[in-house]
Amino acid sequence: MDKDQIGDYTLLKQIGQGSLGSVYLAEHRFVKKQYALKVLPKELSEDRDFIQRFEKDVSSLATLDHPHLVKVHDICFADGCYFLVTDCIVDEVGETTNLSQYLSLNKERLTESQVLYLLSQIASCLDYLHGKKIAHENLKLSNILVSQKEGQIHLYLSDVALSHIVGTGQVLSRTYKAVAEKMGIPLTETYSAKAQDSTKLKTLHQSFLQNYAFLAPEQKINQATSAKADIYAFGVLAYFLIMRTFPEGFFPLPSKVMTDYKLAWDYFFYHTLQSDPLKRATRCSMLLQELDKTKAYSAGAAHDLEQWQEPKRLEQVEVAIGKKVAMSAPKPVLAKGEISRPTYEEDPGAVFQTESAVAPYKPAEQEHIDIEPLQSEMVVIHGDEFMLGSNDGARDERPVHKIRLSNFAIDIHPVTNEQFERFLEAMGGEKDCNNNDIIILRDSRIRKSAGTYHIESGYAKHPIVGVTWYGAVAYAKWVGKRLPTEAEWEIAAKGGLSALYPTGSNIERSQANFFSTDTTSVMSYPPNGYGLFDMAGNVYEWCQDWYGYNAYDVSQAEPENPKGPIQGVYRVLRGGCWKGLREDLRCAHRHRNNPKSVNSTYGFRCATDVK
Repeated sequence: MDKDQIGDYTLLKQIGQGSLGSVYLAEHRFVKKQYALKVLPKELSEDRDFIQRFEKDVSSLATLDHPHLVKVHDICFADGCYFLVTDCIVDEVGETTNLSQYLSLNKERLTESQVLYLLSQIASCLDYLHGKKIAHENLKLSNILVSQKEGQIHLYLSDVALSHIVGTGQVLSRTYKAVAEKMGIPLTETYSAKAQDSTKLKTLHQSFLQNYAFLAPEQKINQATSAKADIYAFGVLAYFLIMRTFPEGFFPLPSKVMTDYKLAWDYFFYHTLQSDPLKRATRCSMLLQELDKTKAYSAGAAHDLEQWQEPKRLEQVEVAIGKKVAMSAPKPVLAKGEISRPTYEEDPGAVFQTESAVAPYKPAEQEHIDIEPLQSEMVVIHGDEFMLGSNDGARDERPVHKIRLSNFAIDIHPVTNEQFERFLEAMGGEKDCNNNDIIILRDSRIRKSAGTYHIESGYAKHPIVGVTWYGAVAYAKWVGKRLPTEAEWEIAAKGGLSALYPTGSNIERSQANFFSTDTTSVMSYPPNGYGLFDMAGNVYEWCQDWYGYNAYDVSQAEPENPKGPIQGVYRVLRGGCWKGLREDLRCAHRHRNNPKSVNSTYGFRCATDVK
């Protein structure tokens, strides 16, 4: 396989790696649309059993269509590899996020309604698949992708039926191998005494067991499986969403731990986590509906149920929900009260303790202070039709075309050092929750001393620099806003004119800070027609969009609120900078860089939707 090309698709970047192959962001050479390519391991093409299963079963995948299913558009073979062409699912900032990553970023415990909301999406998808006589057989956190629609979490199930096509035995061995390779551990070392003591191997086992926990008992011994394996995995998913751990061994039930949960979750897990497939439920959605019908179960008898392996308690519970099961209560080994427990002194060593002359150390209580942001004034730009692009610049600025934007508001100036310094104090560091750099202080005018941030003298009103795209996004969320899209930024920069620069057909150094030696205070130069300052010069400004060289070809075909490619390698920067040339200050000039990049010319301003 060519490094950057497979079949009719150009590979842009790798966005995933698992036991069933690699996932790439790719663009069709002719259609110029982006997709996700699931490239199956090349050695499978030499496996005759796999080829027979693939040719027999894979055609049905392209016919599936469900709102919570990653759509498969095509199944291809090229360069000795089989690959699936699917939709690319991204979150609100254009990143590919699976449910495992989403939950690790959101540490707060889910409410019962949130758990039901997420489970209902997966349940409807599984029921749809089972109605088509298709089993997923590889349901797990990393195969559930997270997106946002109208402010709500939207889940998508991926890798449908691939486990069956590849083969359960292959999946088990490949899961272990993929995790080992990701950890940099040669497979031959995996069981060595040296490797067993290593930290890497512990992490390897944790990653492997996370996937292993979702396998039904019959899958773990490589027996024939059915849709009942999905029911088991669905129970594991529900348990993890509630308890944030996996059900292993004698595991605690929600009725004992989550006392604020009112539905019959113990009943739910009894009908999903059975080792015998025949004892598991048939439909996931029906189980969720029965949760709501059995509140009395959860409120009363469920609190006495610790494990359904105890027949007497299970019998009492099922009587309570009208499902009597013929079971005999186990006889106690010893009569009640036959054994009396010994008693001990609360602190046997208290007699040896003496008064110490040194007071014990107690850390000083630190008062939590809420840090309020310094908000910027904003200008509302009313939704209308606008002309985007330019015929005077580079190829990526063409063609000039008409788009339509909804109402939005944008800050009148870039975010300043004094505004961003408050954000750093609130964050308590220069990393976001994904461990991405927010800012590189050496490239900025903010310094840190004894744990406290301070701004270099005279730079409080200058625009923040040295900030990454991740830092710009994090700040925007903190103040309740977002970054502007590339289209919004360009239209705002034009100020109501159809001109080359925000100032008109030309721009002088008395009108913007460029070809200079440093940043200047914001609002030091005249505003444009919308009352926006520094749209040209001073600092390049991060935009929300991924960069695409053909983005304007796409927005010409899809002109309603264009937001650029769904994924990419670089993020867009606009506006020129203090040490740039006049050419860089054109409204349509497009710049880009890696979202982790920083320097003394990168800043940003915020935007927001307006109803």
